[in-house]
Amino acid sequence: MQKYLKWSVMLVLVVALISLVPMGCAQETVIEEGDTYKVGAVFDLTGPTSNLGVPEKNTVDMMVDQINDAGGINGHPLEVIVWDTEGDNDKCALMATRLIEQDEVIAIIGPTRSGTSLHILDTVTTADIPLVSCAASIKIVTPVGERYWIFKTPQTDKEAITEIYTYLQSANVSNIALITDTSGFGVAGRDILIADAADYGLTVVDDQTFDNDDTSMQSQLAHIGGTDAEAVVCWSTDKESAIVALDMQTLHMGIPLYCSHGIANMAFITAAGDAANGVIFPAGKLLIVDDLPADDPQKDVLMQYRQDYEALYGEGTMSTFGGHAYDALSMVVIALAGLDEGITLSDARTAVRDGIEQITYFVGISGIFTMSPTDHLGMEPGSLAMIEIVDGEWTWLK
Repeated sequence: MQKYLKWSVMLVLVVALISLVPMGCAQETVIEEGDTYKVGAVFDLTGPTSNLGVPEKNTVDMMVDQINDAGGINGHPLEVIVWDTEGDNDKCALMATRLIEQDEVIAIIGPTRSGTSLHILDTVTTADIPLVSCAASIKIVTPVGERYWIFKTPQTDKEAITEIYTYLQSANVSNIALITDTSGFGVAGRDILIADAADYGLTVVDDQTFDNDDTSMQSQLAHIGGTDAEAVVCWSTDKESAIVALDMQTLHMGIPLYCSHGIANMAFITAAGDAANGVIFPAGKLLIVDDLPADDPQKDVLMQYRQDYEALYGEGTMSTFGGHAYDALSMVVIALAGLDEGITLSDARTAVRDGIEQITYFVGISGIFTMSPTDHLGMEPGSLAMIEIVDGEWTWLK
């Protein structure tokens, strides 16, 4: 009986000691000289927004090869572990957790969409790991006090809406109709579109929504057609926006269509065909790089990115979404270059977060970035251009 009690007491002590050990290996793993720096990525490689996620992965693959061919980062090879979110919030959270706990990455880039980015903010914040999102919603990085571990690279939805509304105001448009999707990106955009309209002398005379898997928006557009709207503003990505353009053509609607920067790739033009002509939207300068003046500080970077990307993946394949991943991984690499040798994984994650926040005048694809403790986008003004599609080509509305 005494022997049994002895072993029982020992078992209780062992269990108690185990319970005191921190979950995960972040405190135990040490990154030694020459070890591979592992970064995680979560992109929409399949699903409704794969047209955005695939260029992101392609860009990351290209950059990893370039960096490792040049000797890595201070002698450390770079590995980016990419998981497919399939455009699903829960799958994204599962993959982010796997990157943190099993793959033991130092930082994460992505997700592709605003909805999935917002969905994993608590996951990465709880894990104390930096995330550089490739999505647009301003809510991803605000309020900054609650987004200590979070950064992003695309122009925000608010900045894009400012460009559209300023253009509409200059064109003496007064009445507009909205048609937005019900995803995180669409909902966030709709809120800003409604809130900011009056500041530009605009009245929202109709407010329609649709789901991401809808194949026709004709009923919503027919309702808009019965109003005195002088323009339609669509807030979605390329697939659904192309359906809106096609349905407006079918219904012979004689008013212009303005879209979000979510259509800034050739997939929109391919899907919409002739209906794409006349569509106006804000986008990064990559689409009109040939027209930029020689003294534009982004021009050389944009030209080099397009040349490198299209050499691998084909002429006309580059998109601004791949550029978001370029900026995100570049920021992580800049921070990794400042790491000390022999530090723990948790310390490396903290150092990378701090390094990203200290980035000054990084000339990227989406814009020029100077991060700070009060700004986790840090993009200088003037990053967006208003673009009209003419004969299937992007044309800068200077």
